[in-house]
Amino acid sequence: MAAAAPADPQSEPAAGARFFCTAGRGLEPFLMREVRVRLQATQVEYVSGKVFFTTCSDLNMLKTLKSAERLFLLIKKQFPFNVSSVSKGKIFYEMQRFISDDPESWLNAISIWKNLLELDAKKKKLSQGDANPLKRKMGENDSIIAKKLKAEQMQETQKNRECQLEKQIEEETLERGDFLTEREKCQEEELQNELAKAGDTHNQNDLTFRVSCRCSGAIAKTLSAQEVGRIIGIALMKQFGWKADLRNPNLEIFIHLNDIYSVMGIPVFRVPLASRAYIRTAGLRSTIAWAMASVAEIKAGAFVLDPMCGLGTILLEAAKEWPDVYYVGADVSDSQLLGACDNLKAAGLTGKIELLKVSVMELPWPSESVDIIISDIPFGKKFKLGKDIKSILQEMERVLHVGGTIVLLLSEDHRRHLKDCEGSSFPLNSKGSHSDEPGAEKCLILEGKTGISETVSSSFEANHQECLHKMPPFGSLVPVECYKVSLGKTDAFIHKYKKSSSSGL
Repeated sequence: MAAAAPADPQSEPAAGARFFCTAGRGLEPFLMREVRVRLQATQVEYVSGKVFFTTCSDLNMLKTLKSAERLFLLIKKQFPFNVSSVSKGKIFYEMQRFISDDPESWLNAISIWKNLLELDAKKKKLSQGDANPLKRKMGENDSIIAKKLKAEQMQETQKNRECQLEKQIEEETLERGDFLTEREKCQEEELQNELAKAGDTHNQNDLTFRVSCRCSGAIAKTLSAQEVGRIIGIALMKQFGWKADLRNPNLEIFIHLNDIYSVMGIPVFRVPLASRAYIRTAGLRSTIAWAMASVAEIKAGAFVLDPMCGLGTILLEAAKEWPDVYYVGADVSDSQLLGACDNLKAAGLTGKIELLKVSVMELPWPSESVDIIISDIPFGKKFKLGKDIKSILQEMERVLHVGGTIVLLLSEDHRRHLKDCEGSSFPLNSKGSHSDEPGAEKCLILEGKTGISETVSSSFEANHQECLHKMPPFGSLVPVECYKVSLGKTDAFIHKYKKSSSSGL
């Protein structure tokens, strides 16, 4: 991961704020590492599908997170509501107490949220101010030209041409002063409009809101998301005097209730972080692509190859994060390469990534010439590679130099076929163990690991170790890391290999 740039001190919140991000299953360790490095976050912990952390970063820095789905300012986190052998009325009462017993948590969160928006608006105003002198000069020139043309037209239609022209110039000089004043007023109005979206800073009662709720587990069998949202909404109106607005609220409250935790937060951005503005045609999920690139430990000057690049998402995410690298994408499909070309143009990376029509079975590079290979091996009904996975890996192994890295996204079927090939491979080390390899657990160290997070952590670590032990070596490719990740309807595995010696192929 590239080193994080220092945030502008004038645009940082006065004190660290508590946030959480949603993440695809299996991406929690990537997100934990990212918030520590990119945001200098502290108190990093997670539960399944969410990572919690504290940071002083501003909105511009928070936007740079790549492995997160959505970002929220945390209002409150607690153990789940007890729904067994309890009436609905009792559950509703406990939910209302979620607000009435601790209103300070809500007011503090609203204050931090407003502060973040105010700082961002001020920064935008300063940025606009830097560009204003040139824009103002151009605007003045345009105004002068327009008024002179108007004066000339008036000069032709009126008898006293000289007097009219003199009057026009005099009016023009006065209006120029008014023009500058109006520009400053417009800038101030724009700033106030942005702040108004955060609600009136002097009167909490002017705040409008809506509640978005998601329930899973036992509580979902007892209450619907609509019922929970209604109860929370009524409690907020009674406690703070806020007004409900389902169409265009100043504030959105997000609630997630399940069997492990109850969490409430404020979405920091309307658009999910995972929805990349620079990707025109979506292929592999951008968060998965970035995670794969981060595992590869890309260094400046490296030769990075994706021999089955598809729409180029992996290389695109890598090039955005690690630009000083030679990237090559190869594929046999003309339509995929055209889509990849469109994505590179949209992202402004046309000159940064080379695209070639090449078969992964016959790569045109000499043996041991590539530093890093990252690829999503196709699977599903359209792509039945079967035992071809062995030939594919052999060709990748051939072009990879000793000490090089391969990162692959594999299905369960791919893993099974690789397991069948294990007999032709030598063991990982003299002890026949995978766990001695460096980096196998480096993403799993938690800071302040307590409560709910500790329980989930031990389960996650056990799953990670099980995944790693099922990861077979292949020829000279030594397994180093393995992560099970969710692709939505199915799961896949990020495998990282290191080439330990010449393959002899």
